[in-house]
Amino acid sequence: MSTTKKTVHSLRNRWSALRAAGASLVLGVGAWTSVAAQVKDLPGGPAVNQLNFHPPVTRIAVEQHWLHWFMMVLCAVIFVIVFGVMFYSILKHRKSVGHKSQALAEPIWVELGWTIVPLLIVIGMALPATKVLVAQKDTTNSDLTIKATGMQWKWGYDYIKGEGEGIGFVSTLDNSHRVMSNSGKPEATDDYLLKVDNPLVVPVDRKVRIITTANDVIHAWMVPAFGVKQDAIPGFVRDTWFRAEKTGDFYGQCAELCGKEHAYMPIHVKVVTAEQYTAWVTERQKAMAAAADDPSKVWTLTDLVKRGESVYAANCAACHQANGKGAGPIKPLDGSAIVTDADHLKMTTVMLNGAAGGAMPAWKQLSDTELAAVMTFAKNSWSNKTEKIVQPAEVQAARK
Repeated sequence: MSTTKKTVHSLRNRWSALRAAGASLVLGVGAWTSVAAQVKDLPGGPAVNQLNFHPPVTRIAVEQHWLHWFMMVLCAVIFVIVFGVMFYSILKHRKSVGHKSQALAEPIWVELGWTIVPLLIVIGMALPATKVLVAQKDTTNSDLTIKATGMQWKWGYDYIKGEGEGIGFVSTLDNSHRVMSNSGKPEATDDYLLKVDNPLVVPVDRKVRIITTANDVIHAWMVPAFGVKQDAIPGFVRDTWFRAEKTGDFYGQCAELCGKEHAYMPIHVKVVTAEQYTAWVTERQKAMAAAADDPSKVWTLTDLVKRGESVYAANCAACHQANGKGAGPIKPLDGSAIVTDADHLKMTTVMLNGAAGGAMPAWKQLSDTELAAVMTFAKNSWSNKTEKIVQPAEVQAARK
């Protein structure tokens, strides 16, 4: 084949490759546009192609929005003035039109001007910002105090003061969303990775103080619509507050990189009327009383396995999978030596304290009965037909 024919053949191949790449790009853009068109704005959460902050529902968030635009406009004006003068001077006094450099006197008013004017600008920016910052930190006279505990990878809420005192629960990503994520082809869902099993419920127009801490690593409790973002640090207590001015569902996420499941740690706050909140508190307290277990009760194998199945689905299946096989670095429970070991203390210690440097989190927040049930379920599910049973009293003793 001649050199000319080789060149023509090569060009044809390149053109075919370019056409194929172009077709793939068009198909990809079309698919993305199709999915984007199916997803709608989430009230209280992110919007499609969102550019600005979330619509504010607290006074603090409104002030933050005002500060944002005030600072941006001020900086834009300074930018235009400074660079306008600079480019004007460069063009007007360039050497090509005959201008020559010269030494200029530095009168005292120039020295004072470029010192005083920036100082006044900084003061003008600092005063409103300081006012908002002080208001953000004023957690006094709250109507409700809730402790938010970050843990890998969920939130624990304890109502410690005000109506609902004594209520506590764990809020976890809804398992259906975890299944969608694991599939690699999630459906177009407005609240994707934001749906939880137990949202935080608060009354409208009440000052809610949020105390943040963590069990393991640093997390951050953030709800953009409230203008709230507070780190949750192990061994430390921080606090913030909000007063929602309208009812509805509002969403946020952990805003501190806390490990491989960081993206699966959403926050859902449900703001309801005072009457609805009172009804929720009554219902929750009744449910807690009904669910309260006596750790000294001796359970049958069948009853514990049944109870443990629901505990496993809510807390363990996301990592270890429903079939107990694990995935990637997550070790399988099916056939695990620790799970099948006759010494129950080995598995109990892992459940209470975690393992593998935090890859397996601690589960102290679960009750003695829940821990005993889920361990019994694991010991008697899949191929683990051990017929072994862990009683709540064993877990209670291991906590001491």
